[in-house]
Amino acid sequence: MPCTTRTGGGVEVLAPMIRPNDKDKIRDHYNRVSPYYQALWGEHIHHGYWIQGQETKEQAQDQLIEHLARTAGITPGSSILDVGCGLGGTSIYLAKHYNAKATGITISPIQVEMAKQAAASQGVCAEFLLMDAEEMQFDQCFDVVWSIESISHYENLGRFFSRAAQLVKPGGTMAILDWFKKENLSPKEYRKTLFRVEAGMLVQLHTMGEYESLMRSNGLSLVKQEILNEHCAKTWDLCLDIIRDKSLWTLAAKNGPEFVRFLRTFAAMRAAYASGHFVYGLMVAKS
Repeated sequence: MPCTTRTGGGVEVLAPMIRPNDKDKIRDHYNRVSPYYQALWGEHIHHGYWIQGQETKEQAQDQLIEHLARTAGITPGSSILDVGCGLGGTSIYLAKHYNAKATGITISPIQVEMAKQAAASQGVCAEFLLMDAEEMQFDQCFDVVWSIESISHYENLGRFFSRAAQLVKPGGTMAILDWFKKENLSPKEYRKTLFRVEAGMLVQLHTMGEYESLMRSNGLSLVKQEILNEHCAKTWDLCLDIIRDKSLWTLAAKNGPEFVRFLRTFAAMRAAYASGHFVYGLMVAKS
């Protein structure tokens, strides 16, 4: 989408507007800050899922993985492609607890190396590859194509779902947790609560209905859909507590404006949850 700028001579020219989920920005962001994410949030860089409310964030993060795994019907020994694997924590967990043959992909070379080191240190057999989710190519198909909080980063959802569906075995499963926007959100509501979220978190939010349509057009049938806001909103209470540490802001400033913008968006994330305009959703589909 172009935006209008004005030169010194008063002539208007059209310049391309960089989308919030620009792939190069996302790669650079995770290359820069993944080590700090790990120090602040642990081996999993995704939401937690609170059942009792008193769990630690680490317990809640494991519970999130377990909730998706149970809902998706993951069985021991499954081959799982973890798309947007981050630091490898989920792949390692699934390999440990489900004896899964886990393969994780990410566009960040730093994350690939961190994931490989984590697997080696825990004695887990999991493979991690540098690969673009929109251009995935494998010689094999998988029992499960799995993604937690990654798809909203992608520029071309149609291409991703097409490639992903081709990699699901007949009778296999696609299991997703992702960030969404509420259905039928007005432009005013979007600008008030979600515009800053997209810009700061480097995402473009879609509806769960849009994902279902893309699944269906690629031969996948949605079998389970769930909104998890009630169980996951506490994530951002903890994040707001973490960023009260002033030294973190000094560190962020040394690592570029995107990191600072990211931290500033934590309050916007909490507000988006409170508004009901932001949706943290689970989707499971079958081929």
